[in-house]
Amino acid sequence: MTIENNCIVSIHYKLKNKYGEVINASSEGEPLTFLHGSGAIIPGLDKELVGRQAGDEFSVEIPPEDGYGQIDPCLYAVLKIETFSGIDEVKPGMQFQAQDEKGNSQIIRVMAVEGDQVTVNRNHPLAGETLYFDIKVESVQNASHKE
Repeated sequence: MTIENNCIVSIHYKLKNKYGEVINASSEGEPLTFLHGSGAIIPGLDKELVGRQAGDEFSVEIPPEDGYGQIDPCLYAVLKIETFSGIDEVKPGMQFQAQDEKGNSQIIRVMAVEGDQVTVNRNHPLAGETLYFDIKVESVQNASHKE
C-alpha cells in the first residue's frame, strides 16, 4: 500500500541540521505514527511521503518554507521583566511555554535582557532552517472511519 491522504503512517526518522547533528529522532522501537494529510507533520515531509510504502528508506532536504517557515520579525517582542513574575532571574536562552492571542500553546525564547526589558522570540526554534531527514517507512494502512 502506498502513502496517500487519510492513511495511518508509521515512520522512524532522524532530523538533522546543516552540520549533520541530530536534532530529534524517533525512539528506538517506537515510530512516529500519524494520519497522513492531517497537518500532523510539516508540509514538506508530508509531500515527500506521498507514494512511498512500508520498507522505503530515504533522505530528504526540506527548505524553511516547507518546514517551520521563515523567521518572522513580527514574532519578536519586548516585554517588561514583570511579565516573568515568579522567575528569580530571566536570562537569554531561557524558554517558556505561553499562549498566543488565539489560546494556542507556543514556546517563547528569551533573546536578550536589558534592564527591565526582555526581548523574546515567538518563532518556532527551527524557523528559517533547512531540515535534513533520514526516513524509514515502517507501516502504511488505511485509516478507520473513526481515525
